[in-house]
Amino acid sequence: MAVKQLKVAFSVVALLGAVGTAHAKATPEELAKLGKELTCFGAEKAGSPSGVAEFTGKWLGPGPGMTTEIGKHPVDPYASEKPLFTITAQNLSQYADKLSEGQKAMFKKYPNTFKMAVYPSHRDFRHDDTVCKAIAKNGAETEVAADGKKLNNYHMGVIPFPFPKSGSEAVWNGMFPTIINVEYRDEEAAVVYANGNITWGEQIMHQYCRRNDPKLRGKPAEGNSVYVRLMTVMPERNKGEVVKTIDNFTQDAEARLAWQYIPAVRRVRQAPGFGFDSPIPSTSNTVVVDEVRMYNGSAERYNWKLVGKKEMYIPYNNFRLEGKPVGENHFANLLKPGHENPEFVRWELHRVYVLEGKLKEGYRHLYPTRVVYADEDTWLYVMSDIYDAKGGLWRWNWVNNFYAPGPKVFAQGSAFYHDLTSGTYTAFDLMQAKPQHLVIDQPGAEYANIDFYSNDNMKVSGY
Repeated sequence: MAVKQLKVAFSVVALLGAVGTAHAKATPEELAKLGKELTCFGAEKAGSPSGVAEFTGKWLGPGPGMTTEIGKHPVDPYASEKPLFTITAQNLSQYADKLSEGQKAMFKKYPNTFKMAVYPSHRDFRHDDTVCKAIAKNGAETEVAADGKKLNNYHMGVIPFPFPKSGSEAVWNGMFPTIINVEYRDEEAAVVYANGNITWGEQIMHQYCRRNDPKLRGKPAEGNSVYVRLMTVMPERNKGEVVKTIDNFTQDAEARLAWQYIPAVRRVRQAPGFGFDSPIPSTSNTVVVDEVRMYNGSAERYNWKLVGKKEMYIPYNNFRLEGKPVGENHFANLLKPGHENPEFVRWELHRVYVLEGKLKEGYRHLYPTRVVYADEDTWLYVMSDIYDAKGGLWRWNWVNNFYAPGPKVFAQGSAFYHDLTSGTYTAFDLMQAKPQHLVIDQPGAEYANIDFYSNDNMKVSGY
């Protein structure tokens, strides 16, 4: 289906378009709703007759059976639940209004194997009160400036706009959600071809998301936002390569600076233009940098429109997917030809914001048009549909965001990137087969310090 035919059933009035002049701050009347009929993120607390759950926020930290032990695989507090129903190619028409074009394309391409088990909707986890306080402050003070490339009066650790009124404001929310402060991942990637053959990759990631440091939450933005270091372990041809990125608080040409260490050269070199559609080596170049987490980094190359908000079946509360059994026999039960095993995936009805990005004139990117879907409760992107230069649907991607009870924020787990043309897909950020899952907020971790991300350390870390 051509992207120009994109239609969305709104639960709110269609919203304003892309970048323009500075937008008005939230009104006192809007701000008064936060924490009452709306959550502090601006989400509707009420459920819906069709099955969206009421926001309870009853758990701050661990839910039943969950652990805060660092590095442990997640535990599912809803493990005893059974699906309400299952969407298949045969009954698709009953649910099509709550599915993305990418989801519907998967049913068409894999009518005999792709299905979606839909479970009861839950909105039980919440953020710390300091998050809510900082969001309210941003709502009252933060403005878009410099033709959408900067923010005035932004305070760190939370979204800037609980009441987004434009594509520009919405994308800023997607850039600055409340997520993990410090993390370590030893993660695998599997490129699964249409015939079932698999090419494996692996990378080690260290990240210091400085803007999400709880000690800095609510303070005026200054310095750099995020430090990341990636070392490729597989494939063999890229082994020991290290990339370091440093993000700031803008969406301009200097929003992300990058350096690369290549063992054969034994030198660290700046990598101008890294980001956007630069390929990720551990995925055999099947995934590009700015589609990680569905969309990340600078919005410099796109005009974004906030299409509206609607109810959709999205991946949610997928704690089971991150569990150790999924990684047994090196993911033999998860990674099937065509797509991941539907038996491991939980779908729920939630409200999402729909954003459409179109490549600006004079800019280049592998993906000319992309549609991303953001969870109203967190502003984390959960899915994306990507279109080619002719307007044809090309890729459907989704990511598992799950609540981390230790830091009391959401974390990113496994992600799946489907090429609807070739039938190849990439499963990324796989940690289920590792002794440790995601390592969060390790006390005394050296990678929680900006000195760890020096160029000299890049040389040391490479093979």
